[in-house]
Amino acid sequence: MTDQFAKKAEAWSARFSEPVSDLVKRYTASVFFDKRLALFDIQGSLAHAEMLAAQGIISAADRAEIERGMAQIRGEIEAGQFEWLLDLEDVHLNIEKRLTELVGDAGKRLHTGRSRNDQVATDIRLYMRAAIDDILALLKGLRGALTDLAERNADTIMPGFTHLQVAQPVTFGHHLLAYVEMFGRDAERMADTRRRVNRLPLGAAALAGTTFPIDRLRVAKTLGFEDVCHNSLDAVSDRDFAIEFTAAASVLMMHISRMSEELVTWMSPRIGFIDIADRFCTGSSIMPQKKNPDVPELARGKTGRVYGHLMGLLTLMKGQPLAYNKDNQEDKEPLFDTVDTVLDTLRIFTDMASGITVKPENMRAAALQGYATATDLADYLVKKGLPFRDAHEAVAHAVRACDDAKCDLSEMSLERLREFSPLIEQDVFAVLTLEGSVAARDHVGGTAPNQVRAAIARVRAQLAE
Repeated sequence: MTDQFAKKAEAWSARFSEPVSDLVKRYTASVFFDKRLALFDIQGSLAHAEMLAAQGIISAADRAEIERGMAQIRGEIEAGQFEWLLDLEDVHLNIEKRLTELVGDAGKRLHTGRSRNDQVATDIRLYMRAAIDDILALLKGLRGALTDLAERNADTIMPGFTHLQVAQPVTFGHHLLAYVEMFGRDAERMADTRRRVNRLPLGAAALAGTTFPIDRLRVAKTLGFEDVCHNSLDAVSDRDFAIEFTAAASVLMMHISRMSEELVTWMSPRIGFIDIADRFCTGSSIMPQKKNPDVPELARGKTGRVYGHLMGLLTLMKGQPLAYNKDNQEDKEPLFDTVDTVLDTLRIFTDMASGITVKPENMRAAALQGYATATDLADYLVKKGLPFRDAHEAVAHAVRACDDAKCDLSEMSLERLREFSPLIEQDVFAVLTLEGSVAARDHVGGTAPNQVRAAIARVRAQLAE
């Protein structure tokens, strides 16, 4: 084989009587998106070479040459000087070709005892592990930023809603901590997913293992994997970890989208609970007064994008027989895009949380509009001995009277309130205030300001671990 022909040859070229057509090359190539796995590919290859040398499968000299060549390739990639060739189809063959150019036969020996099937499965797991670690760090930062905002607003009263109707008073700090809890569960799901990502498929080779005396546990230890995949067929064909990650990412983005919806609503001039810093908003090309909350709006849209990737991966895998199939090339782009979307969203939301201006006077005014302390009055009557259903009925009559009189329960006279129940006494007015209402919810998980501060202390202890 001449050098000129060798430059064009695929790893399987001797088997075929004609070259692959240019159309098929473009259709089947993955190099222009899987090249983002390059540094992980090098990391896996170096661990494989170290094991091959330790097992006497390749020489120490070959290993040293492989390490020298890989160091140069890494430098070329990081400097943007590596030449990626469509003819070589994927990240693996591109790196192998360059390695062979640099170190000769030692580069050809690197692929002993492995296949691209277990190689790519290893690369993706290394990539996913690093991505999850980045996401966990960003979730920690977002939870911290929201906790800071909650602490500044532990006493800020706002209406709590059900059915988007004013229900009971809560504090804005308490409301924000609900999202801190959600993102905490997201962190738990990501950490749990990481355990199943962190298993080594390398050594499964194409599908059945290899005849060489490899040491898979040694490679796993070198790469920081907790275990190996214990069935070679499953090792090369499994993409459960990618689906599980994308499912966890979908739940995370659902929480982002719920928060986004509230941010958009709260920023509306008709509500006016908050303002978002200008750097996260845009204007209008025709309406000069507009300040649009583009970041949370777009995050709502990107949530659907991540949901689509989850459905795509599930559909990709649902009809595949064992073991590896070319279909699996289609796992990378949705996975990469999911990672990028989640990372970018978490970064910008953490920054945006620090740029939220709270308008407590508007929140308080809104809490006074919907008879938010009606439940407190019912609880007051129950504590006086009235059965809850009777108390509920009495307060409903009082609310109707307030509605007719266009006043709040706290604005009624004692005499007028006693028309609905003779059990009502002067101490009722402490119950009917917004401050009295939130302070009365003084238990773990309640909205009382001291409970909000206790919850903040618990979160800070978690974040410090």
